Parts: sequence; C-alpha cells; structure tokens
Amino acid sequence: MSTLRDIAKRTGFSITTVSRVLNNDPTLSVPEETRDRIYEVASDLEYRKKVSRPLVKNVALLYWVSDMEELQDVYFKTMRTELIRQADKQNVSLTVYKKAQGMDAIPQDINGFIAVGSFSSEEIAYLETLTKNGVFLDSSPYSDIYDAVRPDLDYITRKAVRFFQEKGHKEIGFVGGTYVNPDTHLDEMDIRERSFRDEMQHTDMLEEEHIYIRRGFSLETGYQLMDAALKSGEKLPSAIFAASDPIAVGVLQALNEHHVRIPQDVSVLSINNISVANYVSPPLSTYAIDMKELCQTAVSLLLEQLIDKRGITKKVLLNAFLIERKST
Repeated sequence: MSTLRDIAKRTGFSITTVSRVLNNDPTLSVPEETRDRIYEVASDLEYRKKVSRPLVKNVALLYWVSDMEELQDVYFKTMRTELIRQADKQNVSLTVYKKAQGMDAIPQDINGFIAVGSFSSEEIAYLETLTKNGVFLDSSPYSDIYDAVRPDLDYITRKAVRFFQEKGHKEIGFVGGTYVNPDTHLDEMDIRERSFRDEMQHTDMLEEEHIYIRRGFSLETGYQLMDAALKSGEKLPSAIFAASDPIAVGVLQALNEHHVRIPQDVSVLSINNISVANYVSPPLSTYAIDMKELCQTAVSLLLEQLIDKRGITKKVLLNAFLIERKST
C-alpha cells in the first residue's frame, strides 16, 4: 500500500504539502499545478487515505477524450484531475479507462461508472449490460437509463446574448465548432450555436454572415475562422460570443494580429474560465464553469445510486457566473 512518503518522493514535494493537499486544507496556498500533480500521482499509486466512509470499489472513469482533444482544450484535463480529486474525497476508487483502449478493457464486474466524452449508441448499450449505475459528465445521453450532470449551455448562451444586448450591441457574432455525432460521424449543430441562433432570432437580430463555424473547439478553430473573416475584408460585428475559451483565445490572437482594438472595436465573451483566460491580451471575459461543483455532483450522483439505491434517474444542469474582464 502506498504512503504519503511515496507520493512525496515521486512528486518532489514535502510530505507536509502532500498531506495538506490530499486532506483539502483550506488554509494551504499552492499553485493548481502542484495540486494536480499530487492528485495524479496519488491516483497512479492507488493511495487511499483513512476516512470514515467505506471504500467504494470497482468504479470506472470512462475518459472518452483523445490525447489531442485534451491537448487542445485544458477543460478536459482539468475535469479529469478534479474528478479524481473529488472521488478521493468521497472514498471512491476510480480506475481510468481511455477511448483508445475500447469498451473491451472495462471489467465485467464494475459497480458503476462516470463517463466523460462522446459515446455511440452501441457503446452505451454495451455499458447497460455491465451496470445500470452510471453518470455522464458534460453530456446527457440516455437520460432514462443514466444520470447526467453538465453546464446549462443553453441558458449560459442566452445570458451572453442578453449581456451584449444590454451593453447596447446591435451586431453580435458567434464563433464556434460543430458536434460530431458518434453514431453517424457527421457534423451537427452544437447546442451553443442553436441557442445563439434562437435567442438572436427572437429579437430579430440574427445575421448569418456573423456566424463563424468549423469543426473543433480549439484555439486553432477560433484563430482560423477570425483570420479568414478579417482577410476577407467583411465588416465584423461589434461583439463576439465564442463557444469556449480556447476558441476565444484564438479569436483574440487573430484580432490582435490585424490590429483590431478590443473591446473598442470588437468585444469578446466566452465560456469556461480556464486558467489562461486571465493572462491573454486583453484578459478574457467569460462565464466561469465551477469544475469542482460539476465533478463533486457527478460523484455524489453515483454514490446515491450505489449506496442509497436511488431508483429514478437525475439530470443536473449547473449555471455559470460571469467574470467580466477587459475584453468586453
């Protein structure tokens, strides 16, 4: 069995720091990178701390996110790390299975799972043969069978549109990506674009030329779309809502390269509040998704199924709060 000393040796941090991080000491001030590293090593070494709650074993974390997707969007890495942290707090032993391993890697005797990423109907049908105890995080397929918890992207998007309208903007644009259907492998409209269109149409402000879309939710997506729009010479809207922070960072990069003043010429607003949002130029206004609450809710929902034997499924939608910085 691994010890605090083993984790300290592997990470290079003191035993005191490791102990205070793993015990969630609220008075401890260390960088998030330090916390992430300690939790990752603790998970790798299968460290278990002494807690009053009985250990919940044989729980799978189905991490159906590719290495490239994680590299392009720190949102998923943050989610994975926070899930491990919250599971540890509630004495749930998580074993991570990745998309590249396939469904066959998942043991037949799992008690439950938390799923992150995009799953096909065939994959979900297979999971149903293994266990009825499961939570989908950041998506909500098959809500009659499994619990789900995700940010309320529909409501957040509508709030973003209204925020710009209250600021007096008449021309509001959207920069986003497409959702790839795991069954058909075809691109489909993402919920943020759909909600944006609906909200703008409701106020008779929708302008098709101000909607910029291509596959992906990365920095490259935002940069390529905005760079192409600027090179075409078309008139930009006075405000842009980006579907994610990485996309928004790419938008800011293109605008800066073309000497467009932010926010004097174009205001930019986004969703997620990843760590880099406060350090780009200018600092990015964004709706902050509470990752701790998101992951804590996912673990709690699973425990309700495993321990309390709750019979009905739940879908939890979490709101987000605006952090207004210098890009709006």
